[in-house]
This record gives sequence, C-alpha cells and structure tokens, in this order.
Amino acid sequence: MTVEGTSAPAMLTEIAYAIEDGIATVTLDRPDRLNAFTEVMAGELSAAFDAADADDDVRVVVVTGRGRGFCAGADLNRPSSAFDDSPAQDAVPATFGTIGGVPRDGGGTVALAVARCRKPVIAAINGPAVGVGATMTLPMDIRLGSATAKFGFVFARRGLVPEAASSWFLPRIVGISRALEWVTTGRVFDAKEALAGGLISKVLPPEDLLPHAVAIAREIADNTSAVSVALSKQMLWAMLDADTPWEAHRLDSAALHDLSGSADLVEGVQSFIEKRAPSFPNRVSSDYPDVLSRWPVRPEDLI
Repeated sequence: MTVEGTSAPAMLTEIAYAIEDGIATVTLDRPDRLNAFTEVMAGELSAAFDAADADDDVRVVVVTGRGRGFCAGADLNRPSSAFDDSPAQDAVPATFGTIGGVPRDGGGTVALAVARCRKPVIAAINGPAVGVGATMTLPMDIRLGSATAKFGFVFARRGLVPEAASSWFLPRIVGISRALEWVTTGRVFDAKEALAGGLISKVLPPEDLLPHAVAIAREIADNTSAVSVALSKQMLWAMLDADTPWEAHRLDSAALHDLSGSADLVEGVQSFIEKRAPSFPNRVSSDYPDVLSRWPVRPEDLI
C-alpha cells in the first residue's frame, strides 16, 4: 500500500497511489494474480480517480500494473456479484448501487470514474490486459503499450458481453469493424495489432514504458494550464456525441469567452513574451469554467 498526497484515498489494499511533482501514479497491486480485478480493486480505483480529480496538486494520472501483468481480467476465483449464478435478482448484491433497477457493473464504475476525472489519464500497459483489464483503459486519454503487452476482449468466450461501458468507448476509439472483430472473436492479440488498430498510440520496450508515460505527464504538468487541460479534456470527450459541429462551436465560443479574462491567459501570454516557463495560477477546484456540465452527465436512474 502506498498513500501520499493531500487528497489520497486511504486504506488501499489492492492498488497503490502516490503523488510526486504533480503526477499521481496508480498501480494495480495484486502481482501474484497478474493484478486480476476484484470488487475491492474497483472501489479503490474509483476512489483514486475521484481523489485525483479533487486534488489541485495532481496534474496528470499515470496508471500501470505491478509485476509482469497490467490486469488479467476479473478474478474468477474471488466471489463477485458480476458472476452470481442465482436466478433471483434480489440475491445479487448491489455493491456499487443500481442503475436501471439492476446492480451496477463494477468495471463500469471504474470506467465512469476515469471518464469524469478532469485530469489527463495515461495508461502504461505493461503486460496482459484482458477482459476488464482492457476495457478499463478505454476511457483513459493516452494508452501506451509494452512490447510484451497482450490484449483481449474475451467476454464471448466466457458467456458474457463487454462491460465497463466499452460498447460506447471501443467503437469510438478503433471503429466499429475493428471493435466487432475483437469482441466477437474474443481472441487475445499482441501490442503490434493493438497499435495498428488504434487501441494504443505507441509500443515501447518494457524498460522504457513507464519512463515514457512519465515524460508525457511531465510535459503536461510543466507547460500547461491545469484549467485549460481539464476543460479541453471534457470538451473533446463530450463532443464525441455531438450531432453537428455547431454544438462544438457553441461550446468553444463559451469557453473562450470565459477564459478570455483569466489569470492563466495573462500568464500564458506574458511567459511567452518573456521567453520563460509559465507559472499558471488558476486551479481546477476553484477556477473551472461553468460552460459545460460535468461529463458524463449522471443519469436519473443511478442509485
């Protein structure tokens, strides 16, 4: 267990969370089980992303796995409501509440926590990422893969369907044809194929993976406005479902108008003129513009 930082979640047992110089590192921490996913891990991950979102000391989140795996999917040896075979709906515990009158999918609680986190999230996928180990990465903003990584949307081979809201995320990331090929076959594929399909943006030698992820995080943390990055992230994701570019134009105009008098804009221009590194004063917790409902919008049937 690693807990550091002003808003770090407490009592972690299956992940580690550490903050250093504006970068929060979330590490899946069950290496003896290839970091297999459990309800405990789901709760801890959701808490970690909510903590990162609320903490102005966190600019970027990097996610990786301990040991030789990223996440080998759901731990089928650990009892879970996701695999409860009782015919009685009332017998299925609603660990994370309900949506549409049924228990929420645990992977979905993590995916939605990642999605609502306004800080950029970088996945450093260091080994097998199968089942929920693959789907949990889809809402992450940048995905990097080790040359040793393997991926698989294996649900149909287990008599299940994709979870973690991946039926929304995956086709938007890789296109419907590629998504359906991977989902309907359920086969495991390598990092080269993941790169070709757009699931990850780079393949790196194992020893270079985490340093490269941290280097991207460092570039963001050292050179950009926290408010601008947070709002930009939410705008890009939210506009994936826009019907026309007019919706984006309306949102862009409102955001630019709101930011036009900000202290960050003054500092951004002044630091450029003076040829020095910027020191942006605005904070996400207090200066985030009220031009866009927090994405994704919470549905009414979520209990």
